[in-house]
Amino acid sequence: MLPNTLARVVAILLAAGFTAAALASATTFVVGNDQGWTIGVDYIAWVRGKTFKVGDKLVFSYPSAEHTVTEVGKNDYFACAGGGALRNDRSGSTNVTLTGPGTRYFICNIPGHCTIGMRLAVTVAGDGSPPPVVTSAATAATTGSRIRPRMGPAVAAAAGAMIKLAL
Repeated sequence: MLPNTLARVVAILLAAGFTAAALASATTFVVGNDQGWTIGVDYIAWVRGKTFKVGDKLVFSYPSAEHTVTEVGKNDYFACAGGGALRNDRSGSTNVTLTGPGTRYFICNIPGHCTIGMRLAVTVAGDGSPPPVVTSAATAATTGSRIRPRMGPAVAAAAGAMIKLAL
């Protein structure tokens, strides 16, 4: 009984550590910095030098009556066409969490805005996602699987302390 309880405690601590590490390493990017999402900003230059990772957030701030944040596919991005939009928002404050690797495309769908540069392509690196977590330590123990997380010093110290306490 004790090994299963200990395995569950360790799994919970590791999951909490991974979640905290992923949240701590996430970055919030304000699109266009102080200018926000508007006409006249060079979004190609804004992206240059930035590294976007899974879990990062894009914040679009704009006057809701004047602009939209429309997520589109690659072809629609280059054509400045929002008819096949994946998402469309005109609230004035749009938050987008980057949930997976690859390129995400955004345009303003107000006629003429995209064609004069109000579009953004963000490439998300694949190495920013947290490592997979075994959801059931009991299942891992019964199948002979081993939990081999990559953990930082704080998580390792906490797990070590919990193991010593349990023993």
